Amino acid sequence: MHFGEPISDERLVALLRPDERIRTVVTADVYGQGAADELVGRAVAGLPRDDFRLVGMIGHDFLEGEREGAKGFPRFTDHRLRPPGAYAGYLREATERSLERCGVDRFDLLMLHNPDRTGYSSPAVWEGMAALRDADLAGALGVAPGPANGFTLDVVSCIERFGDLIDWAMLILNPFEPWPGRLALPACERHGVRVLARVVDYGGVFHDDVPDEDGLGARDHRAFRPAGWVAAARRKLDLVRPVADRHGLTPLQLACQWTLAQPAVTTVVPTLIQEPGPGAKPIESKRDELAGVSEHVVLSEQDLAVIDAIGDNSGSMRLKGASPVHEGEERPDAWPLDQQLRDTAGRWGIVPDRDLVATA
Repeated sequence: MHFGEPISDERLVALLRPDERIRTVVTADVYGQGAADELVGRAVAGLPRDDFRLVGMIGHDFLEGEREGAKGFPRFTDHRLRPPGAYAGYLREATERSLERCGVDRFDLLMLHNPDRTGYSSPAVWEGMAALRDADLAGALGVAPGPANGFTLDVVSCIERFGDLIDWAMLILNPFEPWPGRLALPACERHGVRVLARVVDYGGVFHDDVPDEDGLGARDHRAFRPAGWVAAARRKLDLVRPVADRHGLTPLQLACQWTLAQPAVTTVVPTLIQEPGPGAKPIESKRDELAGVSEHVVLSEQDLAVIDAIGDNSGSMRLKGASPVHEGEERPDAWPLDQQLRDTAGRWGIVPDRDLVATA
């Protein structure tokens, strides 16, 4: 994703290698069109299979699809690629190829990566995913929206419809981005869907060494955030720092603790970034901080309330997925809000025109 400075494959493999402190590794087949899987394969080579957990993600078709510039590869559900009857065949092939690159025979968790509207709503998609679990290619199944924020009602509706198949959901969630991810947590909790929270570091801010915006590389995805976001985030970080200090936590550990305190969240996945400049921390030290996070939440209700008040980002951005303010044609990452999703919103106390729109 071009975050920070590039590091050598050898260094990355060492960071990815599971150990007694961090046993879970997450990969996605589309990253590097299989290159990420291959690096993970090197990282887990020689380890007893029961000593680590491997999470895989499939959904972008780089087998038959062609990259469409910044939009990336199309989803496998794109009508130009195949009809619904062929979804299961693609999912099987993509999974087997990803497993082969990783050098293992099964994923502990396999997630549907960045689905379009069809991916959230099609029985053919989830029947295909269920077949992978039945074939013992995956121990559990999940849905992973993204990479942008949103898809709230799509996730909730997907869990309502296919919750008996879905074990996990991956959501963007951290102390400075509680919205909109927290809106989906009640549905996850009720249906027994565990949440893997990503971007817990808030673009590297909680690593406490993110550079000024003019220090970000031209292709760094963080360079596309609104101007002034780094300075604003640093001000918030200084406000929550006393909470971290009281508990002997680093800012990253504080972010992980806050996130683990949220309903249904059981796993946190920050992005480990080797930042540029002399003040940057070694990426290995960031892994050590992550490894030092307690599985037990040490923050009090008062601590959480203080952080909530500082980090509230409601209405701060235009969301992806189904939206009450969508304009123009349906896109793979944005579409209009239909009545079925409005009914879903009503069941969970979500008011789309209030809770799912940008106000700032």
